[in-house]
Amino acid sequence: MIQPKRFSLCAAILLSTSLLSADAWRQNSEVVAIVGATVVDGTGAEPAPATVVMRGDRITAVGPNVEVPSNARVINAQGHTLIPGLFDLHTHLSAASAGNVDGDWGKNIKAYLYCGVTSVVDFGTYPETFEPMRRLLKTGAVAGPRISIAARFSTPGGHGAEAGRGDFFTLEVLTPREARAAVQRILPYQPDVIKVFTDGWRYGTAPDMTSMNEETLAAIVDEAHKNNIEVLTHTVTLAKAKIAARAGVDVIAHGTGDADADEELMQLMKSKGTTYVSTLAVYEQRGRYMLPPLLAAVLEPAVRDGFQSATETPNPTRPDANQAPRARRWQHLMHNIKALHGAGIPLGAGTDAGVTGTHHGWATLRELQLLVAGGLQPLEAITAATGNSAKAIKVDAERGTIAPGKLADLVLIEGTPHKNIADIERVRRVFLGGREINREQIAREIASPDVTPLTAIKAGEKIDDFESGTGRSTMDTLWVNSTDSGHDHSQMIFGRTLRDASNHALSVMARMSPKDRPFVRVSLPLSHGAVEPVDARGFRGIRFEARGDGNYHLFVPTRAVRDNSDYQAPFAASAQWKTVTIEFASLRQSQTREIVPWTAADLLMLTFEIARQPGETGWLELDNIRFYK
Repeated sequence: MIQPKRFSLCAAILLSTSLLSADAWRQNSEVVAIVGATVVDGTGAEPAPATVVMRGDRITAVGPNVEVPSNARVINAQGHTLIPGLFDLHTHLSAASAGNVDGDWGKNIKAYLYCGVTSVVDFGTYPETFEPMRRLLKTGAVAGPRISIAARFSTPGGHGAEAGRGDFFTLEVLTPREARAAVQRILPYQPDVIKVFTDGWRYGTAPDMTSMNEETLAAIVDEAHKNNIEVLTHTVTLAKAKIAARAGVDVIAHGTGDADADEELMQLMKSKGTTYVSTLAVYEQRGRYMLPPLLAAVLEPAVRDGFQSATETPNPTRPDANQAPRARRWQHLMHNIKALHGAGIPLGAGTDAGVTGTHHGWATLRELQLLVAGGLQPLEAITAATGNSAKAIKVDAERGTIAPGKLADLVLIEGTPHKNIADIERVRRVFLGGREINREQIAREIASPDVTPLTAIKAGEKIDDFESGTGRSTMDTLWVNSTDSGHDHSQMIFGRTLRDASNHALSVMARMSPKDRPFVRVSLPLSHGAVEPVDARGFRGIRFEARGDGNYHLFVPTRAVRDNSDYQAPFAASAQWKTVTIEFASLRQSQTREIVPWTAADLLMLTFEIARQPGETGWLELDNIRFYK
């Protein structure tokens, strides 16, 4: 049985107050002085020995002759280099960097802190998760690096829309009018940035997808900029990079891998002030099973279990058919780092972490090493990942450099990474808002076999009666759709329908794709975006009314199960309405690799599936969904 995809940041982080706390940050008035370090300030200026003083969450003094306050905690940093907290402008925080594992966002985000990455841009979620994420961060229940969260846009048939996750996850637009309407649609969620999949080139290893035209992209940029939102792209070819630059995007991400950058692109980017972020870490032609010491500290057990031996060698009898296209792409990517930098184009740092083999936190440090391999000096690579990246997403007034008044996001590194970039992995201390991170505790929590703990919300009896006309449930959560993957996926439409003159139900209509095992699903998160788990232990099961034309499945994802073997139960429906009762005790995992006892303590959503033969149609109507005692 194909399992429902996880739409949530359901593995959110809950850090203990001994590690980090938002309230502690606000109340913290501790004075800390870092003495004797060589300071790389993030501006590109020549490093020099200096004393840096922090009070609370801010830097108060920087310089060679700064007087250390009498009440300061003094850190003797001789032989170390102090740099601003690093940025990663391209991450997927909810994704595991190994296959067949649901990402534990709590552990993923801790990996960034451990590695000295204090600011990240997350491209892997959808707007319904924004409110709970921000609330948990604000209250101190959730803590981690500073996060900029992206709403996602693509074209019909474009990259980013092929995973079957539904139109709620990536908004598909084809025309300027659609683009402007889509930006307006997501404004109430207050995205920090917008990610646009502009380019459908598949690197010469697969058929291309659709790409966004310049007029539509320019409309997104214009509407976003009117609302003070930056636009970052997935752009991978020279021609589409020119379109993106002309459209005025803030960041071109991934890098041009089909050709060397030419003078026209360079002039366009310079005139528009566009930042270039080539995610070398995701494209690097290295063994995907290297395990340096720092990486070993930030791989959680579920990811490590799928991590093969570092001594593994390629099988010469099974050559990779994509090896030559990948090699050509890599040559272009590395050439363009040096060429664009030489032309004065600002470079930032991003990794695409969360993609298989591109590991959270560590990949950011690897990216700096690859920027140096591409022609930057070590100091220039550090500047790309600090001051330049802060400017790219317009947060440089607060962070990205070491200066009085800036947030005290700092990383102390043993050695001289501004001379020898390999030292960037020798992280010794990390400060976020002036408060030192307990890296040893982070490592222990990442190494725990348990999912990151998060307090569950108590379930109420009523789930949805479909009397709201907003597409939201009685619990104020948004119904979402999904299908089998690929652009040739099954088709579906769902929405309210009249059951009688004053009574509504949910109606789902589906046409199966021609592929094997097609399906459509409609899912109800039990909390906003299914970020927070829901505790339904006060109930015996789930009851609802259904009408349909055959057999269906109910899936109930939980936080405890991480191998795609969600709890599920079959049910049937016919042309006459009937009440379906599914006891929690009857739910079974559909795979058996990991047997986790059912407790109903950490439910995420309810997913109703229609699966039929290729090319067939199907339908289902639902009403009065509730827990029962």
